[in-house]
Amino acid sequence: MINTKIKPFSATAYKNGEFVEVTEKSVEGKWAVFFFYPADFTFVCPTELGDLADHYAELQERGVEVFSVSTDTHFTHKAWHDSSDTIGKIQYYMVGDQTGNITNNFGVMREGQGLADRATFLIDPEGVIQAMEITAEGIGRDAEDLLRKVKAAQYVAAHPGEVCPAKWKEGEETLAPSLDLVGKI
Repeated sequence: MINTKIKPFSATAYKNGEFVEVTEKSVEGKWAVFFFYPADFTFVCPTELGDLADHYAELQERGVEVFSVSTDTHFTHKAWHDSSDTIGKIQYYMVGDQTGNITNNFGVMREGQGLADRATFLIDPEGVIQAMEITAEGIGRDAEDLLRKVKAAQYVAAHPGEVCPAKWKEGEETLAPSLDLVGKI
């Protein structure tokens, strides 16, 4: 999936008290995160979505839009947003994918269950997948690590010929792969 373009989709999302239509065109020209999770009104999911909500302003400052996606409806997203303090702080798109089209497009539908895997995709402004992470049901994701990956992807995109080593943090030294580095790292 890395370095492939996202496929066309159309869905209704809940965002800032309204139902809005989103498509692959909603992503064009900006960085985006697609944050798949199994279901509303569950256990690990609200902790992850709340953590992401806590980092949404910083993602927005970096020009990144967030689309959380589950196979629940946009109506269910609204009900969850209205009934949970944790989910109530979400300002990003909560996409209803009850047809499973988006979830299947990204290859994260659990066969026979109609639920998405716990998966994150980082999309560049050309609609190309630059990073992805899929975890098992009981393993929650960390928005700070996602933010670190966003910063690294944006750095690499802005600095052709440079790469970010393990644990790279913004402002740290990068690498410029060359014959001179072979066997010296």
